[in-house]
Amino acid sequence: MASRLPRMEHPRVTAAGFPLIRPRRLRTTPAIRRMVRETRLHPDQLVLPMFAVDGAGVEEPIASLKGHSRLSADLIAARAARAYADGVPAVLLFGVSDTKDEEATASHDPDGAVQRAVAAVKDRVPEMCVITDVCLCAYTSHGHCGVVVDGRVDNDPSLEILARAAVSHADAGADVVAPSDMMDGRVAVIRQALDAEGHAETAIMSYSSKYASAFYGPFRDAAGSAPGFGDRSGYQMDPANAREAVRESLLDEAEGADFLMVKPAATYLDVIRDVSRASDLPLAAYHVSGEYAMITAAAERGFLDERRAALETLTAITRAGADLVITYYAHDAARWLSEESA
Repeated sequence: MASRLPRMEHPRVTAAGFPLIRPRRLRTTPAIRRMVRETRLHPDQLVLPMFAVDGAGVEEPIASLKGHSRLSADLIAARAARAYADGVPAVLLFGVSDTKDEEATASHDPDGAVQRAVAAVKDRVPEMCVITDVCLCAYTSHGHCGVVVDGRVDNDPSLEILARAAVSHADAGADVVAPSDMMDGRVAVIRQALDAEGHAETAIMSYSSKYASAFYGPFRDAAGSAPGFGDRSGYQMDPANAREAVRESLLDEAEGADFLMVKPAATYLDVIRDVSRASDLPLAAYHVSGEYAMITAAAERGFLDERRAALETLTAITRAGADLVITYYAHDAARWLSEESA
């Protein structure tokens, strides 16, 4: 795990240098390198994202996300079971819906794809932690993450719908709900709704620092959630801002979040570090679809070693301060890490 110790000044080496001091002594053998490793990536830190669709026996490969498919609930459960057996403790479920309207009514359908997938995973692998993404973009006819009024996403009317979706996920058996919409106040409203419906033990993993990033393209293809007009810069964060991420995170902590999140991850290591130092809550970082696709595409062309590049990237994310990493590499990485420790 990455250290949460405060920043310290490093003493300068003044009394002696080479040849008395040789840092390479700590790199001479694999055993020594393992002994002095500062950051240790472990399968327990990994979360596997998956995309749920209606039906049974449905598997629709996602061209831009190598190795991943949109899956029906039965196949979601089967893949979750394989991942759990290989050491992945948690999945993050996203819904893909053909039922779209202005009010995102399908988002809280008790028989929806996500709700059915949650129940299927908990039935197949009760011990697995099931996290659900709570947002409206996959269920709205306009593709935005909240209710649109006069051409703009209206924050406050969106909160009730988000809370209803979160409660429906908890009713299905979700252990953690993860609001990703970036509406102001949604953590507090969801917390109140969960508690009122008897889900006081359901945790909230807030997408507290979600940026208006260029790296979401493959995800939007997978979820069918691209906005129908404009973009999401009116509610997602400006990639140029770091201090704002700390403010957003502390606000969500005050509203009752149990986890915080930075998204994307690999291109926001400084933000991960800042948030990890500002809050004692567990911090997740989302290694997003575009960051994953860059590695897979380069590896397919022979430009780099996929396994080494993936593990180095995930290690960097934890080194920056993330306690958990949501990544499309979760299952592969868990196997690779197990092989290295065998």
